Amino acid sequence: MKTYSNNELNRLLVNFDVAEKKYSFTPLTDGFINDTFLVFDDNDPLFILQRINHKVFTDVEGLMNNVRRAFEYLHDTEYRAITLVKARTGESYYSQQNGESTFWRVMTYIDGSTAYNTTENQKVAFEAGKIIAKFNILLQAANTEDYVDTIPRFHDLELRANQFEAALQTAPDEKLDIAKGAVKFANEVLKKLSAFTLSNLPVRVCHNDTKLNNILFSKDTKKALCLIDLDTLMRGYFLYDFGDAVRTIVNTAPEDEKEHEKITFDKNLFEAFVDGLGANGPFLSPKEIDTLPWGAVLMPFLHGIRALTDYLNGNIYYKVAYENQNLDRCLSLFDFTQKALNNFNYMEEVIWEKLGDV
Repeated sequence: MKTYSNNELNRLLVNFDVAEKKYSFTPLTDGFINDTFLVFDDNDPLFILQRINHKVFTDVEGLMNNVRRAFEYLHDTEYRAITLVKARTGESYYSQQNGESTFWRVMTYIDGSTAYNTTENQKVAFEAGKIIAKFNILLQAANTEDYVDTIPRFHDLELRANQFEAALQTAPDEKLDIAKGAVKFANEVLKKLSAFTLSNLPVRVCHNDTKLNNILFSKDTKKALCLIDLDTLMRGYFLYDFGDAVRTIVNTAPEDEKEHEKITFDKNLFEAFVDGLGANGPFLSPKEIDTLPWGAVLMPFLHGIRALTDYLNGNIYYKVAYENQNLDRCLSLFDFTQKALNNFNYMEEVIWEKLGDV
């Protein structure tokens, strides 16, 4: 994250429709893509100020139109609304032309909220399922054609497989030798997933990055409030949101855990999460329900093969603290992929039992 002074950030904030006064700022460092600051008036947190990483999200206008349109639907007695604060130009974001162009937005902050990277609490798992379902139910009214792809082919297995194959052709022999176990596993799972098809699934407006720490919870009650980080909000399939949630809720270890015996497929958390999905009533078609176990395999595998590809390419996409970190990420994600495969029949039974008759 670039360092900004309070004066610089106050000069930026003047361009938004907020009261003109001196604010203070605390950087939020959990995210890997955007620069994010919590804005305080004295000791009261009021807003989130964020620089949009336009090198990752090249269509900033399209991204912000997605978010703006989604916010029109994302409010309910069971879903806490977040509001975009308009720029003084009337736009939903502010473009600063000072050397390199930068793009900024301001959103309201939900005081008393928190997020979790992992959990062992079944109530948190249940609430996560409930809010993800509510998010998708509210956005059923949206017209999918109004939403652009902020990262084209983000979860496209064919694209990721092709990128992986290209990396295998150019990677140094030393890296190929170190990663040979991961490469073998990737090829085996690619064969399994080749039999899986997305045809006949309804296209939805999905979050597409529903890891647990993209959900806000009440600090006091642990009730889920809403989803955040909507930059990947675009067309997709519900199994994407299901699978990304499962990989971070059912596994109680961090996603880059090196000690694989600590990586879990916690059945109590899984069942609590699926109970949460059904708590708002039916919203999935039988075909969608049938594909959910595949989502729990696909999503950790996609993240894993992307990390492996980046390792083979010399760590050019993900930030790494040491040379083999991407390989460690990959191996952790592949370990959970295998645990999801081991529990495939179990997931089918639980999902149909809990969601088939909802």
